[in-house]
Amino acid sequence: MGDTEEVFRPYCGQAIEVVIDASAGSQEYVEDCEICCRPIVFTVRKDRLGEFSVNVRQENE
Repeated sequence: MGDTEEVFRPYCGQAIEVVIDASAGSQEYVEDCEICCRPIVFTVRKDRLGEFSVNVRQENE
C-alpha cells in the first residue's frame, strides 16, 4: 500500500483520501468524481527529497 494524502474534489468540495503509488513516480491522470461524475485531473509530483504532493483540478482549468 502507498502513502495517502487528503484532497478536496474540485467540483463538489468533498474530501477524499488519495493513495499515492510511489513506484510510479510523478504522474498525471483523470478519474471521475464518485459524487458528481465529473472528471478530476490528479497531478502527483515527487520532489528532490522523495516527498510526494497531490494537486487536483477541474478538467477544463
